[in-house]
Amino acid sequence: MKQKKQKKANMKTFNLCVLLSLAVAVHCVPVPQPSQQDEQLAEEYLKKFYNLTEDTGPTVRRGFSPVVEKLVEMQRFFGLQITGALDADTMAVMKKPRCGVPDNKVGSYSTFGNNLKWDKNSLTYRIENYTPDMSVPEVDDSIERALQVWAKVTPLRFTRIYSGTADIMISFGSRAHGDYYPFDGPDGTLAHAFAPSSGIGGDAHFDEDETFTFRSNTGYVLFLVAAHEFGHSLGLSHSDDPGALMYPVYSYSNPNTFALPRDDVNGIQSLYGSNPDKDPVQPGPTPPTTPDACDSTLVLDAVTNLRGEMLFFKDSFFWRSYPQSSTPQQSLIRNFWPDAPTNIDAAYESQQSDRIFLFKNHKVWAFNAYTLERGYPKTLTSFGLPRTVKKIDAALYDVESRKTLFFVGDKYYSYDEAKKTMDQGFPKRLDETFTGLTGKVTAAFQYRGFTYIYSGPYMFEYSLRSKRLFRVLRNSYFLRCNKY
Repeated sequence: MKQKKQKKANMKTFNLCVLLSLAVAVHCVPVPQPSQQDEQLAEEYLKKFYNLTEDTGPTVRRGFSPVVEKLVEMQRFFGLQITGALDADTMAVMKKPRCGVPDNKVGSYSTFGNNLKWDKNSLTYRIENYTPDMSVPEVDDSIERALQVWAKVTPLRFTRIYSGTADIMISFGSRAHGDYYPFDGPDGTLAHAFAPSSGIGGDAHFDEDETFTFRSNTGYVLFLVAAHEFGHSLGLSHSDDPGALMYPVYSYSNPNTFALPRDDVNGIQSLYGSNPDKDPVQPGPTPPTTPDACDSTLVLDAVTNLRGEMLFFKDSFFWRSYPQSSTPQQSLIRNFWPDAPTNIDAAYESQQSDRIFLFKNHKVWAFNAYTLERGYPKTLTSFGLPRTVKKIDAALYDVESRKTLFFVGDKYYSYDEAKKTMDQGFPKRLDETFTGLTGKVTAAFQYRGFTYIYSGPYMFEYSLRSKRLFRVLRNSYFLRCNKY
């Protein structure tokens, strides 16, 4: 039986990039004080990825140690709450399987030093051996489609050869496999690739101790892993855009509908230019763009609280915001809730049941922390909503009344969380309670006794008790822009 071991290889070059997996969802459990083991892990982490050395330069201020300085740097990179301490979220990130290349930038796509790239557009590739996890045709198809991901948006063209040395040599191996960068067994490091150059440059190696699949998300989809690695083979380093293919963490997406994200398109085209043969009439799918909190026209899908944090949902992503921090952390929804839908309609936290509910179309998902509750998803009728309601626009939990309000068109319903029944006399018209609200409700939540109703890029601040409108704000009031 295969057993996972700690990664021992120490990467000494920026030209080797390693794709690692998010093997499990992160469970952030607050700890009063980090253990000695956690402190040792953190020190090694900061030495490896943030250049922490024994003789790190002068501190910013008295009492501000080099370790704290590097912790702040790491927390800023990942969009965590900047505490300078080994809090639960920081330790959770440090324990994620990840890339061995230091985090030396904050921004979108990046390239290797001096824009390292191939000096030709016609490249060859060769598959040296195969994984027994998949059939030969499945591996061939996965590799070819992964290369075409990049060919579709550049002048690059790839030709397969069956003998001799290709520009991109592709192989499967385990542990020590001949390149001085041994793999680490199941999970952890999935694969690695080398930047363009002679010799081993451009080559991509895949860890045979992983379970690679053709399309299933029960293992690691070879197409997705290979497409990422070939980005390195062509000259791209990692991106800190969580929606990018070149983000260092593996994330499943449907290979049948995959489209190269905009950040990756911008990165590869900065090296090679665009595809001159692209059909202007049928250009293909639009590259998905990661939502930007600094976009003044941003319309959020849903907003809710969760155990003291604020969550803001948009498309396949959500931001976590802490009351004490102005730097929201952006993540893929399915990296936290693998069973959750994306592009949701509404969300709310029930303090009665300590659950978070996510709504999409006529269904609702309930999660206890990161675990999907048994029996879900259910239909909207499970709340007592009529069958004529095919979707809701927003939902919020009212702390004072312990009722949940569901917004549907120009009306809203009230649900008694304790009795688990819909209140009599509903639905009511929005303008009976929310004066001045004329547009469609797009999101809603409560904070410190006030009710916030989103309509497009604006947010209306109300008191439910007095039915008074206090202010109209931009939706950036809570979801802060995080430009450096």
